[in-house]
Amino acid sequence: MQLAVPKPMTREQFLAWEVRQELRYEFDGFQPVAMIGETAAHSAIKSNLAIVIGGRLRGAPCQFYGSDLKIETARGFRYADGFVVCNPVAPRATVVRDPVVIFEVLGDSTGGIDIITKNHEYAAIPSVRRYVVLAQDEMAGTLFERIENDWVGHLLNADSVLRMPEIGIEAALTELYEEVEFPVAESVPHSH
Repeated sequence: MQLAVPKPMTREQFLAWEVRQELRYEFDGFQPVAMIGETAAHSAIKSNLAIVIGGRLRGAPCQFYGSDLKIETARGFRYADGFVVCNPVAPRATVVRDPVVIFEVLGDSTGGIDIITKNHEYAAIPSVRRYVVLAQDEMAGTLFERIENDWVGHLLNADSVLRMPEIGIEAALTELYEEVEFPVAESVPHSH
């Protein structure tokens, strides 16, 4: 008995296929991966990214984009929750190849992909200076930055300030979580 192994899609096949789909898909270098819905917290943090980062970049040479454009990686294409590009992007472009700062909000089902797989893919893009991964259920995250030939991670908490000299701005982490409600931890009754 022989098993039929699906042939991997090429980048070109994926791009031609995806434009005909109602849902959004990422491409992992082998096959399309459906993008799932977001929570209210995830959506609010993405909105704050656009307001805070995009607002500070108004009139600057760099521009913030949300999750509607694809980022090309060595393996395929990814939709980040937000990113900054400092080179002109053609008005009809759907793919960006040279982001400078990338933002992801950890999803319930995508946390491992965001923190491991995408981290490796984004670190391999020469233009990327910083990758910011934000939690959605607490005010915390991890900032990865390129320091010479190294990719270094820093833990973020409520007191953190994101310093992004490559795009000329700073933002307090608290600004990215404005009006985000966190789940209340359930208390466990003590037995005596």
